[in-house]
Amino acid sequence: MSMGVNDIAFPNLHIYIRDVPKTFSIFGFEIALYGCIISFGMLLCVLLAAYDRRSRGLKEETLWDIAFFGIVFGIIGARIYYVIFAFEQYKNDPLSIFNLRQGGLAIYGGVIGGFLTSYIMCRIKKEDFLEFFDSVALAFPLGQCLGRWGNFFNREAFGGWYEGLFAMRLPIAAVRAGDISQGIRSHLQEGMDYIMVHPTFLYESAWNAAVLVLLFLYRKKKKFRGEIFCLYLMLYGLGRFWIEALRTDQLLLPVVKLPVSQCLALLCVLFSLAWEIKERKGKIA
Repeated sequence: MSMGVNDIAFPNLHIYIRDVPKTFSIFGFEIALYGCIISFGMLLCVLLAAYDRRSRGLKEETLWDIAFFGIVFGIIGARIYYVIFAFEQYKNDPLSIFNLRQGGLAIYGGVIGGFLTSYIMCRIKKEDFLEFFDSVALAFPLGQCLGRWGNFFNREAFGGWYEGLFAMRLPIAAVRAGDISQGIRSHLQEGMDYIMVHPTFLYESAWNAAVLVLLFLYRKKKKFRGEIFCLYLMLYGLGRFWIEALRTDQLLLPVVKLPVSQCLALLCVLFSLAWEIKERKGKIA
């Protein structure tokens, strides 16, 4: 079956979407849907974190002050993380590093950048950073759940060849050549102008939605300061570990060539598990 270059299909779910745009135009200026979705997700994150602080009798104003810097440096961190581990894409055109319109933001880099900035701001404002991060960590999966749909519009962050129930069909002309792995190419037959892949953006979006629900239901039952942040690291890390293994656009560690996000996900799970055990034992003692 031939596809239009802007079409996206989930054939086994009987879903065929025609002319899915990557951008829209206002007064002749092209605006990327990827950026709009990321921005909207960030706004909802702050609103949810503000609601959580308000519901727990904590100062809401401090959150807004810190959130501005956290978001700015979170975006910078997300870009730096991506560029470091995908430098081959940029070494011949360094100015393209500053072009965010085609994607290239790594969630872990954003979390690290936002975390470090928020920690510093909490110290400056004499804010309890563990309570602060309990509110922010509650909101993280909301932003990530929405943000992954930016990958949908960009036709990126997909997995290897897959023909099962959730298989996503994409025109070859609409995706980056570097994202089409050798495993995918081995399934292509003469005349095929599309690929069938795991919609890993969808898997991660659904996983984050589940994490959000669990954290929201548990937030008022937490056993120690920072536990929501701890559980976020654990639950997100678990999901990212297996989803990252499916992706074709993995950022790899130099020399060892292991997926950097998968390694970081495992470290987050181990760290948060040790933290949870330590705090629980302390409560029992």
